[in-house]
Amino acid sequence: MKIVPSTIPDVLIIEPKVFGDDRGFFMESYNHKEFLKATGYDIQFVQDNHSKSQKNVLRGLHYQIKQPQGKLVRVSSGVVYDIAVDLRQSSSTFAKWVGIELSAENKKQLWVPEGFAHGFVVLSDTAEFLYKTTDYYAPEHERCIVWNDKELNIDWHINGEPLLSEKDQQGMTLHDADKFQ
Repeated sequence: MKIVPSTIPDVLIIEPKVFGDDRGFFMESYNHKEFLKATGYDIQFVQDNHSKSQKNVLRGLHYQIKQPQGKLVRVSSGVVYDIAVDLRQSSSTFAKWVGIELSAENKKQLWVPEGFAHGFVVLSDTAEFLYKTTDYYAPEHERCIVWNDKELNIDWHINGEPLLSEKDQQGMTLHDADKFQ
């Protein structure tokens, strides 16, 4: 496993070792011992999630203000543009964001620690998105920052308007949203 720092040091790009030949490929998508050795983070994942979405579906920017979730995310089919936004007010990178293309082809993963909002948009016809979380889903603590917040000014790499859930249409601005200390 190769760890590549992003522009926000706590958000890590993970490139797993992939062994392939004309029959296909094999990769270890997660190994606790190797993750700990490479990152220094002794993390316990408690939930795995899997979603499928069509082109231009934008999910996010989501986070839980209590029971915050760290997420290890990847794509098993298709291509997404993935975003992590630092919501830790005490951080030197508060209100900064990182974006990376994740795809079935590049097999990259993104570690999004607790204290960050997370979202993605589908760039291919469809995409399957998988992620492990460090805490359980708690809808009563879930928050959403609107995808087109002017203060964040995120370049989502899409043309036109995204397809949003009703919840995501109701997202708050960064200014008005709950944040972490």
